Amino acid sequence: MARKHQVGDIRPSQLLFTYGVGSIIDLPHLSTLVMGIDDWNTQTNSDSEIKEPRLLQALQSVMGPQLQRLLAPPIDEDSRNQFSTVGVPVVTFPRWMVCPYCHLLAPIDDHHFTLKANPYRPDRVYYHHETCAKRKNGKPPTVVPSRFMIACDAGHLDDFPWHHFLHGDKPCKAIFNLYELGVSGEPSDISVRCETCGANRKMADAFNSFDETRTYRPMCTHRSPHLRKYTKGKAHEAKTILRSASNTWFPLVYNTLSIPEGTDPLEKAIEDQWFILQGARSFDILKGFFHIPSIQSMLGEYSLEEVWSRVERKLKGADAAPAKPSDLKTPEWRVLTDPLHAPRTDDFSLEPLETIPEGYEEYIEQVVLVDKLREVLALTGFTRIESLSDYTEEEELPRNHIMKLSSKPPIWLPAVEVRGEGIFIQFREKAIQHWLQQATVQYHNDLFFGAHRRWRESRHLDDYSANYPGMRYNLLHTFSHALMRQLTLECGYAAASIRERIYALPPEAEDGPMAGILLYTAASDSEGTLGGLVHQGKQLGFHIGGALDDMEYCASDPLCAEHVSLEDNSLHGAACHSCMFAPETSCERGNKYLDRSLLTRTVERGDLAFFQRTEN
Repeated sequence: MARKHQVGDIRPSQLLFTYGVGSIIDLPHLSTLVMGIDDWNTQTNSDSEIKEPRLLQALQSVMGPQLQRLLAPPIDEDSRNQFSTVGVPVVTFPRWMVCPYCHLLAPIDDHHFTLKANPYRPDRVYYHHETCAKRKNGKPPTVVPSRFMIACDAGHLDDFPWHHFLHGDKPCKAIFNLYELGVSGEPSDISVRCETCGANRKMADAFNSFDETRTYRPMCTHRSPHLRKYTKGKAHEAKTILRSASNTWFPLVYNTLSIPEGTDPLEKAIEDQWFILQGARSFDILKGFFHIPSIQSMLGEYSLEEVWSRVERKLKGADAAPAKPSDLKTPEWRVLTDPLHAPRTDDFSLEPLETIPEGYEEYIEQVVLVDKLREVLALTGFTRIESLSDYTEEEELPRNHIMKLSSKPPIWLPAVEVRGEGIFIQFREKAIQHWLQQATVQYHNDLFFGAHRRWRESRHLDDYSANYPGMRYNLLHTFSHALMRQLTLECGYAAASIRERIYALPPEAEDGPMAGILLYTAASDSEGTLGGLVHQGKQLGFHIGGALDDMEYCASDPLCAEHVSLEDNSLHGAACHSCMFAPETSCERGNKYLDRSLLTRTVERGDLAFFQRTEN
């Protein structure tokens, strides 16, 4: 059995957003690929289960009823043990390496290169070329991973087909060398040569080019290296990508806030053990469950009849209305808008402000400081080449493009829980309705809707008019981004650490109306944050004023302010990286449906502004 070496450390949250299953992790001398959850050892952490019934139920509607648990990544308490089997398994990928001295390009399976582990610096694991003819001072050189791979939009990934690139289908006992002819590192300055037959080709031919005669188009091999298998399917074109390219891996993550629905200890105990109790479809089955130690310890003091009454009622509710990911915000809205009756727990605490920020009383209904919150996030799959931020509803996600985390339907998913704080702002429905009824706003809504249709049509999505969020959402989303930018300047958090959650539904919606935003920050490696965001919430009037002042002008004006026609198939109006766009992990809509002219006057127009401000 091959020995397993520890090769580095990453934070739990990185396993969802940066280095999840199927992604490439670059170490100083090695490139690795995170394996599927089939290879994960889930027996090492007995307390690794993350309980969040609402999220689990919503994920079951997407992944199937076999899904039973959300588990935290396995953690090795002794990080110095280089032979530890606790942790997330990875394999070397790409498998092709390059010697920097003799330029030999070969796969590690050909045994040209030898693995060397460092027991004191696991991140310094490397391969070296012992037989290098150009070694210096008798020391074998450390080889580096190849920069080139192929991938397709169905999520498959493979090593670059070097033999086919040089020889096509002709047989050759090739020995490859990779040369960099310049210092730029561009593919046009890199060439691969076969030392056996002398064939030579520049790597620029492997990328799309206007010159069709020198463009190389590899075919997808249907390889899923994280699952250790090749799948069958129709042959289609793949793309050459760089190992460190940003389009190598895009995660599909679902998240929810842990909202307590009551303080009844029996209800909490049933909720905590629901992953077992949901199988109690009769009184006799429930009676048998009472022999399970965890059930007995938490529910033993209650009568079977009392427990069965609660379980039966909960089962009927679950069977009648199975939760979907799109339903997760409704319970959050109900609790956040009624802070005086909200339960207080170790993970959840609300404090409503006594007064509305001065000057904004006609716009804002209430402000609630969230002193404590807990968010649970689960990874369900990933894509390559194309980001899933292009899709607004889970029903539209291209299932044939989402790569699975395991070979079989998963019974668990990797998840993390983070704790932090936030600010919730509820807007007055009367003010929203008054603004929406203005003729200029309705005309601008038509422009946004037209752009929405063209954008969906260009991506061949069904029903070009579906899932348009409307001007209510556009207004709240824009305000959220403006306030996030202002708060990052004052509260000390990095821009990427503050996230948004938009609650926007019209009055005719089943759960509506909703008009509010939650800005929050959370950290996976602590029991909370330092209170900076909540503290700034007590000076919210100052921050709203500062945010609106900043939105009047942009460093890219007048070009930014003039971008209101939306005729270029973009889904944003007066918004750009200089004024509105937020980091990818902060925005829930991929920086779409933004327009700062909806908030305040700009150098281009002032007839759309929601906030009517007096001139100084």
